[in-house]
Amino acid sequence: MRGLLAALALVLVATACTTSPISEEPDDSTTSTADGIEQPAIVEQSFAGTVPAPEFPVDLDWLNIAAPLQMGSLVGKVVVLDFWTYGCINCIHIIPDLKRLEEEYAAELVVIGVHSAKFLNEGATDNIRQIVRRYGIEHPVVNDADFQIWQTWGAQAWPTVAVVDPAGNVVGTHAGEGVYETIQPVIESLVTEFSDSIDRNPVELALESATQANTVLSYPGKVTTGDGLLYISDTGHHRILAAEPATGEIVAVYGNGHPGFESGVALTAEFDAPQGLAYDEAAGTLYVADTNNHAIRAIDTATGEVTTVAGTGQQGWPPAAGLADTVRLNSPWGLTLHDERLWIAMAGFHQIWVADVEGGVVSPAVGSAREGVANAPLADAELAQPSGLVFDAADRLYFADSESSAIRWADALAADGTTGTLSGSDVNLFDFGDIDGEGTEARLQHPLGVVWDETSGDLVIADTYNSKLKRIDTTTGATTTFLGSTQGWADGTAPQFYEPGGLALAAGILYVADTNNHVVRVVDLETLETSTLVLHGIENFTAPPEDAAFPGTIVALESVTVAAGAGTINLAIELPDGYKVNEDAPSSISFTVTGSIAQFPQGNEQYLTGIELPFPIAADFSAGTGLITADVTLLYCRADSEGLCIIEQIRFSQPLEVGATGDEAITFPHRVVLPEF
Repeated sequence: MRGLLAALALVLVATACTTSPISEEPDDSTTSTADGIEQPAIVEQSFAGTVPAPEFPVDLDWLNIAAPLQMGSLVGKVVVLDFWTYGCINCIHIIPDLKRLEEEYAAELVVIGVHSAKFLNEGATDNIRQIVRRYGIEHPVVNDADFQIWQTWGAQAWPTVAVVDPAGNVVGTHAGEGVYETIQPVIESLVTEFSDSIDRNPVELALESATQANTVLSYPGKVTTGDGLLYISDTGHHRILAAEPATGEIVAVYGNGHPGFESGVALTAEFDAPQGLAYDEAAGTLYVADTNNHAIRAIDTATGEVTTVAGTGQQGWPPAAGLADTVRLNSPWGLTLHDERLWIAMAGFHQIWVADVEGGVVSPAVGSAREGVANAPLADAELAQPSGLVFDAADRLYFADSESSAIRWADALAADGTTGTLSGSDVNLFDFGDIDGEGTEARLQHPLGVVWDETSGDLVIADTYNSKLKRIDTTTGATTTFLGSTQGWADGTAPQFYEPGGLALAAGILYVADTNNHVVRVVDLETLETSTLVLHGIENFTAPPEDAAFPGTIVALESVTVAAGAGTINLAIELPDGYKVNEDAPSSISFTVTGSIAQFPQGNEQYLTGIELPFPIAADFSAGTGLITADVTLLYCRADSEGLCIIEQIRFSQPLEVGATGDEAITFPHRVVLPEF
């Protein structure tokens, strides 16, 4: 079967992500064009296949659908299988192509994501579920962790797509990017040819996004500090937040929350999955790696104006230096400012670029654009999806080379500079793990974040897929885990993280973009105490209090009548069994009253630290009609583990009539449901 399917290949191009360790020799039934890119010979013929598509194995986990699919049940549909792994940048690049095809052929096409994991962490169904939600994937996805489907179909690289005709026969495969242009004509031809037998009934889905929590942050990717503020890439919400790091009060929001590529003032601007951040203190400018727009944006923090300083909004290939307003970039992921220039981890090109913002020129600085692990002079080195970068005090550039699972360095400012590996394997792209050690004896798993600790002289890294924070001695390369264990969410001196992606360090405080937990964590590097930053005030930049855009649960209560005078509000929140309100964390309640119907002797804002629920709150009611809005932030923990804490944000909306007679107490009821990790 494998050899036969390989012979049916539509096209095999060089833009694929890393080749599988179980791959075979690639099909060579292609012709070469003048530009050296191999293309298949084009023959005018029916695309209908003759070989029946193999059935899916049983007992695999499926997402976005209530029950496993079988190929036999899809007869009458054009089927596209997408073989992917979620850390691969090329796999991410084809998601828009697949969405476009799904929209154009909504009645005729079924896309099935076959997730064949490269990294161990990527093979867990719960982790794939997070990625399905993060990227808004709305087609069925099957977890092919043991490569059963991959081997049957003869896939050789990520991404690979395969097409099945409405009769259930294999049409062929395509490896690499450029999916829409390659297979759209094939799908169009099949829809026409099988027009009388197409099944246009929709496949019933059960989308994972339907159970996704509404949180202030959605998959935050990166953080940075500047002028006393903490800046956060709220990647899943396509915006940038500025917050007071001590209080969590949100003071500015840039981006309207919708993916797009628009300049303008603050909430009128649009980003698309922004990642890296770099703050220019002198100019008051925040630079943003606008990843899915393949652009670098700039925010004037004094005026809120958002502009584009490099990139056209279109993905580029091949990489080539150019003027900032015409150059095409490719998934910029990390940023740092150094030597009066902006340095860019250009994940999609497997290179590091540098931008002369004043001069308006952007160019490659490190890497040949060939994905690999080879160290060499700057222009010849092979990088693998660099995703975070920082300079040390000696002007050496360090970068998190995520697909090689290594922290590498480059003497990027030297005319005769070269690259090297500080921590992690330099053997191949599949040599990863979770081993502390010295230099290339250490093993990491898809690190995304790196910062320089000038106090110790070490690097601090986010070993993302291991859900750990590690230190690296830049002299010896000795790598040591200092925080984190299994993935999860726990504060204290034995914290847990869930795929942390970005780091920022200021005045001995480490800020961590804890991506899959949808929060920012705060680490005191002296005590190694970890806490969760509770963000407040996002509603001031989105919608009025009664609007469902509140980043939590809204409990709209029916109007009640109470008697004027002293009374009580009973906070009747029911926590999951075995959980309690944290005795140290700053849980709180904040009241807003219209109609002057209530006052609170202990203040409109009160701490609820360590309370036992239900909890009474004193109130003085005054005659009239109005509305009490109560915003509650609870940090609750397992009773047997103070470290495992979760945030619950609830807004109670209580219409109220206060008269001469009535009840003396109001009840605010809510049952907390544990989130999925």
